[in-house]
Amino acid sequence: MTGVVPTPTDTPDSDIEFASRDRISTLQLERLRWSLHHAYTNVPHYRRAFDDAGVHPGDLKDLGDLAKFPFTTKKELRANYPFGMFAVPRDRVSRIHASSGTTGWPTVVGYTANDLGNWAELVARSLRAGGVKPTDIVHVAYGYGLFTGGLGAHYGAERLGCTVIPMSGGMTERQIQLIADFRPDAILVTPSYMLTIADAMVAKGLDPAATSLRIGVFGAEPWTERMRDEIEQTLAMDAVDIYGLSEVIGPGVAMECVETKDGLHIWEDHFYPEVIDPETGAVLPDGAEGELVFTSLSKEAMPIVRYRTRDLTRLLPGTARTMRRMQKVTGRSDDMIILRGVNLFPTQIEELILTVPALAPQFHCVLERTGRMDTLTIRVEARPAVLHDQYSTASTALRTLIKDRVGVTVSVQVVAPGAIERSIGKARRVIDNRPTD
Repeated sequence: MTGVVPTPTDTPDSDIEFASRDRISTLQLERLRWSLHHAYTNVPHYRRAFDDAGVHPGDLKDLGDLAKFPFTTKKELRANYPFGMFAVPRDRVSRIHASSGTTGWPTVVGYTANDLGNWAELVARSLRAGGVKPTDIVHVAYGYGLFTGGLGAHYGAERLGCTVIPMSGGMTERQIQLIADFRPDAILVTPSYMLTIADAMVAKGLDPAATSLRIGVFGAEPWTERMRDEIEQTLAMDAVDIYGLSEVIGPGVAMECVETKDGLHIWEDHFYPEVIDPETGAVLPDGAEGELVFTSLSKEAMPIVRYRTRDLTRLLPGTARTMRRMQKVTGRSDDMIILRGVNLFPTQIEELILTVPALAPQFHCVLERTGRMDTLTIRVEARPAVLHDQYSTASTALRTLIKDRVGVTVSVQVVAPGAIERSIGKARRVIDNRPTD
């Protein structure tokens, strides 16, 4: 059971997106059995974890049996830093990626040559579903390096047959110049940085809607329908969502189809999704909102079993593809702000900011503690054309909206355009200044 990853026997891999649910489930069970055996046999952590839970890969008789197996979290990945989660000898590992490690040891992931081939195919499949064509020029503004975004997008676009501009993040002025000079058809970037580029274009007297860009593929951070509307109206493009995380493979785990834009189709031939109750760990039925969990079905170098992503979403039936969809991520269970008994997420704040014409979707949620009371201040930028004497009116409007819609009183500080620190990767929305003791 630790040999070659099972492949479809009666459905070409290029057609698996449209295969019957029965065929997809059969393939998932076949690959899941392989993956659990591969992890148990070759990763000491999984052998211990399975044994401690009293389960064995042979106990998987149907897909529902996966719920018997233990979860994996960042804690386990960091405890096995750097290479303890690898299931193949080091000389079979063709590439290593890692997280930034800002909250502890970095989480390290490895790929065999076959893993890299699968990853490129999945990103190519994703881009095609998002409306990118093999003949397109693709501008990649995700960061390169240990972050999976840049190289994942790059090799996927090349696999699709595109011409790739490996711009990476930052250097906004140069981003604008290359978009104008090279006339790319598609851009891959975080949505918050796309709006930063658009703002910089306006500041230079350029019309963002006049670029050659036809498709924007946005990921690496949660974003809302209102932000999609703003991007599409400002830049005259189709804005589609791509989902991934390095612990599972990187970008290309799920993708929104440009013809429907109704949630992200999970590539279920390579990743088995579950949604669980974040508190109890119980598996929830499709349609119920909870925390997204993934088990890899084909990864050789670093299989992952029931990885808790902390992303909050729900599983829905397929539409443009037969594979199930995940609703746009609404937030993260570990980004949830609990303020005086009220739960709220940065995405809720973003939705409300975008209803106030004077405000731009560049903001921070700053948590502080005064005495025994937690306070929340929303620091949000004004739009470039807004006069300073209009800041107070915009602040009041947002504060009222948050009180009416979310049910909590916050402070709102409107600041000048450019005052919020820009991110070229994932936007940092929550700044927690509360004492830890």
